[in-house]
Amino acid sequence: MLRMALDRRRVRALPGVRFAKLLGTGTGATFGPGDADLTRWAALTVWDSAADAAGFAGSTVGRAWARLSTASARLDLRPLHSRGTWSGRTPFVPENGPKTDGQVLALTRARLAPARTLTFWRAIPPVAAALHEAEGVLSRFGVGEAPIGWQGTISVWRSTADLMEFAYRHPEHRAAIARTPTARWYAEELFARFAVLDVAGERAVLD
Repeated sequence: MLRMALDRRRVRALPGVRFAKLLGTGTGATFGPGDADLTRWAALTVWDSAADAAGFAGSTVGRAWARLSTASARLDLRPLHSRGTWSGRTPFVPENGPKTDGQVLALTRARLAPARTLTFWRAIPPVAAALHEAEGVLSRFGVGEAPIGWQGTISVWRSTADLMEFAYRHPEHRAAIARTPTARWYAEELFARFAVLDVAGERAVLD
């Protein structure tokens, strides 16, 4: 937790970093505040180049995290689609590249409107339960910049088709999407989808 406080600016100051967030994680059981996992932490970074990204492990920040860690995993991603903003920015810019027929990662992130927080948490359990049983989901967990109100989800899927099947055809998730405009849960939101180019390290960290 101390490193989370100390390293936010240090990560953003690394050569080639365009956007960075240090995040706590949750188990993904309900995607609520009670899910917090104090043994797993995440750094989400957008880089100018793959060469810049490769330098993270050898940086002062990277070495400090490595000394603390018992296991780690790194996902290399290519943006396929992004809608919304994060801290007023649009960090993920899809390029005109090939579509993927392999694994994809979905990131949802929201800053909850304080007055709507309780109604949001009441609406989430059916969606979380459905996600556990979804066809093609390989990994899912919660992420957050703060314990309450600044949160999101990460899920890794076998294919884009599996992700789309859950997102737009599963009744619980469709019901949550339909409620969003009227419930006004979010003060800011972002959804992004990425092609998974590589997974390095220990895959169990993602489970």
